[in-house]
Amino acid sequence: LPLQSVQRTAFSFSSMCRCVKLTLVHLCVGSMGNLIKVLTRDIDNNGGNFFLDFENAQPSQSETEVWEKVNQVLTEARVILDDLQSYKGAGEEIRQAIQSPGVEGVQEKAWSAVVPLVAKLKTFYEFSQKLESSLQCLLDVLTSSGSTPTQHLEQKQALARQFAHILHFTLRFDELKMTNPAIQNDFSYYRRTISRMRINNLSTESVNEVNNELANRMSLFYASSTPMLKTLSDATSKFVSDNPDLPIENTTDSLSTMASVCKVMLDTPEYRSRFNSEETVLFCLRVMVGVIILYDHVHPAGAFVKTSNIDMKGCIRVLKEQPPSSVEGLLNALRYTTKHLNDETTSKQIKQMLQPN
Repeated sequence: LPLQSVQRTAFSFSSMCRCVKLTLVHLCVGSMGNLIKVLTRDIDNNGGNFFLDFENAQPSQSETEVWEKVNQVLTEARVILDDLQSYKGAGEEIRQAIQSPGVEGVQEKAWSAVVPLVAKLKTFYEFSQKLESSLQCLLDVLTSSGSTPTQHLEQKQALARQFAHILHFTLRFDELKMTNPAIQNDFSYYRRTISRMRINNLSTESVNEVNNELANRMSLFYASSTPMLKTLSDATSKFVSDNPDLPIENTTDSLSTMASVCKVMLDTPEYRSRFNSEETVLFCLRVMVGVIILYDHVHPAGAFVKTSNIDMKGCIRVLKEQPPSSVEGLLNALRYTTKHLNDETTSKQIKQMLQPN
């Protein structure tokens, strides 16, 4: 070819390359920040493929102060669960009192049975406030800027383990509460009796135990089918609103990363074989469901939208691969305590997967 034709061809090719380059820059420049954010978040989520030692992780020196503070609450949590599990209620005494309204001895017997039970219910309610404080304390550490969610979870495994224990306690407490109608019945009887005493100008020492203001707050707490989960959801939302300088993604990405870690550990034979017992499997399942629910309440679009950082189909599949008797309560938690499941943005497949059998 003549030299002039070769030069023209080379110039045209070079111009085309510059044009393509400029076009790509033009397309990306307006959303480069979002593009980088998406890419780095994907990389961080892929980092969820690691083993989080829920059984044996011990605090490092930098974690010790927070760990010890939260550990006091978790120690009390075990006592709370034992008390709730053994809670029998005063159903028979209340039934007798309702059937014999004029028999003073029967009324006194029912009252004597209910008062110590309401004291226990007060303890449970007050513990929910301690749990809320502990959750926010852990969120403060695990969502701080300077490290990615994966780095936080890997480097602060003892605190991540405590966060997991809070979620495990929460779902276990709510499972027990939902299957124990005596709690609501006892407290309702207590409030009716207190009201009647006030009308008749009668006094009782236990009025000071649970005054009217506290009784109203306790009533709202126990009216929820999942009171502890609602407490944590509200606490997480409050944490986000109280920290406007902290990007919401710091919190939501931490939750979605923990959900991813749990799913991977449950779904990977190599990781799952490292669990010491089947109880750890159930523990991991509860934690996964707990962080999904918190994420769904805090993230503006929720956990079920296609752009969610949580693989909801994968998480539901892992749940449904377990014995139905051990996960039905967890599936119900996703069905009935999440915020966005019934949104139009939720795929029909996910809704179908969560349909009760």
